[in-house]
Amino acid sequence: MASTRQPLLISPQKTKLITCKFLYLAPAILTLLVSAVFLAPNLVKIIQNDQSKASHICQRALHPETCQNFVSELVSDGVKPQNTTFILQKMLVKQARMMRNATLHATKLRNQMNAQTEQGALADCLELLDLSIDLVLDSIKAIMAPTGIMSRADAQTWLSTVLTNHVTCFDGLNAPSRKPMEAILEDLILRARASLAILAEGSEPDVEMMTLTGARGMLLPSWISPFDRKLLQKSASDIKADIVVAKDGSGKYKTVAEAIAAAPNKSKTRFVIYIKTGTYKENVTVDKNKQNLMIVGDGMNSTIITGDLNVVDGSTTFNSATLAAVGEGFILQDICIQNTAGPEKHQAVALRVGADKSVINRCRLDAFQDTLYAHSQRQFYRDSYITGTVDFIFGNSAVVFQKCKLAARKPMANQQNMVTAQGRTDPNQSTGTSIQDCEIVASNDLQPVQSSFRSYLGRPWKEYSRTVVMQSNISSVIDPAGWAEWSGDFALNTLYYGEYMNQGPGAGTSKRVKWPGYHVLNDSAEAMKFTVKELIQGGDWLSSTGVAYTEGL
Repeated sequence: MASTRQPLLISPQKTKLITCKFLYLAPAILTLLVSAVFLAPNLVKIIQNDQSKASHICQRALHPETCQNFVSELVSDGVKPQNTTFILQKMLVKQARMMRNATLHATKLRNQMNAQTEQGALADCLELLDLSIDLVLDSIKAIMAPTGIMSRADAQTWLSTVLTNHVTCFDGLNAPSRKPMEAILEDLILRARASLAILAEGSEPDVEMMTLTGARGMLLPSWISPFDRKLLQKSASDIKADIVVAKDGSGKYKTVAEAIAAAPNKSKTRFVIYIKTGTYKENVTVDKNKQNLMIVGDGMNSTIITGDLNVVDGSTTFNSATLAAVGEGFILQDICIQNTAGPEKHQAVALRVGADKSVINRCRLDAFQDTLYAHSQRQFYRDSYITGTVDFIFGNSAVVFQKCKLAARKPMANQQNMVTAQGRTDPNQSTGTSIQDCEIVASNDLQPVQSSFRSYLGRPWKEYSRTVVMQSNISSVIDPAGWAEWSGDFALNTLYYGEYMNQGPGAGTSKRVKWPGYHVLNDSAEAMKFTVKELIQGGDWLSSTGVAYTEGL
């Protein structure tokens, strides 16, 4: 297969130096960390060598002994925890400090590198470490908050992303920079795994949680305001935009990047950028400070943002995206995002999303290998058209696609099409790809030669890869086996692939793979785990947006 992505541990990156803001924890953050360490109520003295306690809270860990060692390490540091939550808080405090040290090391190393590829990979690591520090601090706040299971669900999303970020950093490094960073990143990965396991252990339903959730299930946050509901029901011409972008000069700006730069930082209300009909050749980033940003165009065939960055010409996969968004509450509507590098350039991303609580509505995403990098956090795609060849929907987010058309296109000779390559690396991550009520088809360029190329629903990029296709129409473009190996028997026992109530000539399951991790789902309760309501906790927040969606089955 043509993919050069590493199968076993980790992935891609981005290019810009981290500022000193991310290298030194601000006083306010230090106050939070101190409070997490010293202000837990009603501390009860415990025996420092209480191994049964460590064993219990680490029983869900992928590596229980390593997790237990981290707990014992805290005790050696003088921690006298009273419960699982306090142990987790302390562990996260230490991780934040270690990630800060990792940024110092990566910055020094980057300054010593001359090769563009090495500098780019380390710049990706710096960005990912910066995002991870914020997510760890947010997780500390969430597990300390008195809102019970809802906050823990948020913390699981964010700590899942922290682990994904570390793996992405590690995957993107090449020999000259990998060796000096290897021990640091492997330690951070193990600590992130341990934190997820301890969080999972402390999140079992109990009487208090049942009271909180009531008959409706989990209490869910309203992610987007009622104002957004009206926006998602309108076309661009009916929306009152805050900024207009037009190539002909009729707007305030001529480029998308200028408009995004002009948007307020950390906005509490929706800020709308309207991009008029035209083709905008530029690479655009919606960074973590651009929150609650909506970018809307004149339609998926009218407003086009296009780029051609790719790994063959020196970009990292992570940084090849034409549009990358990590600002929370991101909405993209009625736009086409392209990467025109072509199949011979291998990994070349059109859209990368790591924005929590994001909505992609009525958009077209066009590329070949790695079209959509659904990198991390909670995402929802509706009524969109996505084309590609190798692994054209990949990443480790918790993501649901509904009413989308996923079109495999003509690849290079000797290549096979993979609709998905999901990257879950730990069973405690709340991530997975759900394709519901969609169409999986051959694009116009593949149809005449469809018999010459095999296409599959997906392959396991990482060991705990998790993807479900349900209530969808699968055309004959999909091989009867359905799914493909990554490399030999890698992940075939640990992955989770499922199909539920699909139809179409490619939906038959009698000739599907016989892997231990593959499931033909007959139980609606099992399928429910991959719905909007459960996988992305989207019942109430999507209702408030006004975007069309199905909450359950």
